[in-house]
Amino acid sequence: MLDAFHCKSSPSKVSPCGAGGEVPAGRGSPGRPAQATFGAVTAVFEMAGVVKSYGRAVVVGPIDFSVPPGTTTALIGPSGAGKSTLLRMLNGLIWPDSGTVRFRGRPLDAGELQEIRRQIGYVVQGGALFPHLDVRENVSLVARWLHWHPTKIAARIEELTAIARLPRDALRRLPRQLSGGQAQRVSLMRALMLDPEVLLLDEPLGALDPMTRFDLQEDLRDAFARLKKTVVMVTHDLAEAAFLAARAVLLRDGRIAQEGPVEELARAPADEFVARFVRAHRRSP
Repeated sequence: MLDAFHCKSSPSKVSPCGAGGEVPAGRGSPGRPAQATFGAVTAVFEMAGVVKSYGRAVVVGPIDFSVPPGTTTALIGPSGAGKSTLLRMLNGLIWPDSGTVRFRGRPLDAGELQEIRRQIGYVVQGGALFPHLDVRENVSLVARWLHWHPTKIAARIEELTAIARLPRDALRRLPRQLSGGQAQRVSLMRALMLDPEVLLLDEPLGALDPMTRFDLQEDLRDAFARLKKTVVMVTHDLAEAAFLAARAVLLRDGRIAQEGPVEELARAPADEFVARFVRAHRRSP
C-alpha cells in the first residue's frame, strides 16, 4: 500500500498521499487518426504510433499517448527510459521518425510550431538561464521580443514573483548570484511569462538538495492547483510523481509499461517490472 512510501515523514521524502497526432508532412504516417477525447474535450497532446531512434537505437516507441486537459501528468521511469525524449517531441524540439503528434487536434507542423509554442511553457533540465542577463531580463526575454508594453511586462513579473515565491530583491541578480532553488523558481517564471495553456517540466528538481527540493515540491503543487494548467513533468522519483501529479506514465525502454494514478501502479502493477519499480521506491534509505 502507499503508506509504505512513508508519507511525508521527513524533508527528504515527499508524500505520495497528496493528489497532486499527426507529425509534419513527410515525417510520419499518412492519414488522420481519431482524436483522443476526455468527455467532450479534445486531448491537449496526442501521440499515435510514435517512434524515435538515434542511429540504430530505438529510444521511444512505438507509443500511443494522450494528455487530458487541466491535469498534471508525470512521466516516470529509470534513466534512459525515454522520458525526456518524449517530452521534447511534445514541444516540437525533436521530430519522431514515424507516427503522429498533435496539439489540441492540430499537427505539430513546422509552419505552425512558433504559434503553438507560445501556448507551451517549457522548463528544461538545469534551468538554462542566460548568464549575462539578470532575473528580470531572463523572465521577460520573449515578452520583450514580442513587443509587450513595459507596463504589461512589469505587472506580469510582479504576478509571477508571487506565484514562484521568489524574493523581490532577487530580480536584479545574475544567475550566478542565485541559489539552486531560486534559479529553478526563475526558470518556472520564465516558462509562465506568456501565460501558456500548457507547462512542460524536464526533471525540474533533480539537481537540488533534499531540503530545497522539499520546499519547491510544496510550492509547485500549490502553483499547479492555483493556475489550473495542463502540466506534463519528467521525474524519476515515484513519490514526487504521486505528490505532484494526478496521473503517472511509467516508461520502460521507450514504451509505456503502465499508466494511471500512482496508487493504481502500487496496488495493481501490470507486470514484474512495474512491481520492482514500485518496490524500489518503497525501500527506506
